[in-house]
Amino acid sequence: MASAIRGARRRHVMSRKMLILFSASLSCVVVLVVASLFRFHHSTKPPISVSRVFEGPPKIAFLFLVRRNVPLDFLWDAFFQNGDVSRFSIYVHSAPGFVLDESTSRSHFFYGRQLTNSIQVLWGESSMIQAERLLLAAALEDPANQRFVLLSDSCVPLYNFSYMYNYVMVSPRSFVDSFLDAKDGRYNPKMSPKIPREKWRKGSQWVTIVRKHAEVIVDDDAIFSVFKKYCKRRPPIDTRKGKLNLKLQKQHNCIPDEHYVQTLLAMHGLEGELERRTLTYTLWNQSTTKMENKGWHPITFSYSSAGPQRIKEIKGINHVYFETEYRIEWCRINSTSVPCFLFARKFSQGAAMRLLSEGVVDHFEVSALLATPP
Repeated sequence: MASAIRGARRRHVMSRKMLILFSASLSCVVVLVVASLFRFHHSTKPPISVSRVFEGPPKIAFLFLVRRNVPLDFLWDAFFQNGDVSRFSIYVHSAPGFVLDESTSRSHFFYGRQLTNSIQVLWGESSMIQAERLLLAAALEDPANQRFVLLSDSCVPLYNFSYMYNYVMVSPRSFVDSFLDAKDGRYNPKMSPKIPREKWRKGSQWVTIVRKHAEVIVDDDAIFSVFKKYCKRRPPIDTRKGKLNLKLQKQHNCIPDEHYVQTLLAMHGLEGELERRTLTYTLWNQSTTKMENKGWHPITFSYSSAGPQRIKEIKGINHVYFETEYRIEWCRINSTSVPCFLFARKFSQGAAMRLLSEGVVDHFEVSALLATPP
C-alpha cells in the first residue's frame, strides 16, 4: 500500500514537471510570435497595398495636381467618356478642404476624387513634391493601378483614350524626362554625401511611371528630407532690400519638382528602366537671355494658337535633343517609332474648347458646353 502511494506521488510530481515544462515552452512560443509581430509592425511602414493581385484589366491612374478645381474638366470628360472605366482611375490633389462635386466640376468623373489629406502647395517649394507623393500613395492603394500619369491643371490629351492606354501599357518602362544638370546653381554641395554630384539630375515633373517606381518614390524618406532642407527656390529680387539682394541671389536656386524624381531614381540605379523623356509637351519662352535669372516660363496656348496645324506639329515630333548630354532621344516603344507626346500644356479653356470642337479626343459639340452652367 505504501509503495503504491509513493509511486502515485512520483507520477504526480512528474506530471507537474511536465505540465510546467509545457507551459513554459508555450509561453516562449507566444512571446516569440508577439515579438516577431512587434518587430514587423515597427520596422516597416504601413503597407501601401496589401496585395498586387487584382481582377480585371490593369489601370492607369491619372493624377491631377491642381490649385482648386480642374479647369479643363470638360475636355477630360470627353476623353474619359471615350474610355473604358475599368481601365483608369482618377485622383486629384487640390487645396485642403476643396471638394469636387456638382457645384465645382462639370464632369462626374471628378466627383469626390479629391484627396482628403491634401496640403497647401507653393510653387518652387518641397510641398510640390510632397503633393505628388500623396497622389501616388493614394493611387497605390488600388493594386490594379499599374501606371501613374502626373498631370497639371492645364494639361490636355492629344489622342483618345484607347491610343493613350495602349501606348503607355505596352511599354514596361517609365517615361521620365531626365538629364545631367550642368549648371552649378541648382546643386547644393551640402547635399553630399547623401546625394552625390554625379547622381544629380534634372527634368520635367510631368512623369508617367510604372508601379515599381511609384513605390520607390512613396517609400523614400532619406532623399526627400535632403531636398526639403537644401533644395530651395532662390527668393525673387526685392528692390526694397537693396544690397541684401546681392547676397540672396548667390543662393542656390533649386526647384525641387524639377530634380526630385529624376535624382531619386538615379540614386536607386533605375535609369536603365526609363524612357528618359516626358510624354507631356511644353513650349518654353526663350525670348530673353539669362533665363536662369529671369525665369523660364511655359507659353500658354490660346484658342488662336491651338489650331489643327499646331497640334499636328506637336504630334509629329519624334525625337528630343538634350543639350547638356549631346543626346538625341528618339521616341520609340519596344523598338517601334512612336510620337513623343501624348499630352500637352499649358492650354487655356479656349484652347481646350477648340480641341474638343475639332475632335482631338472625341467628337463634341462646343455649343453644348457653352450651355452648361459652370
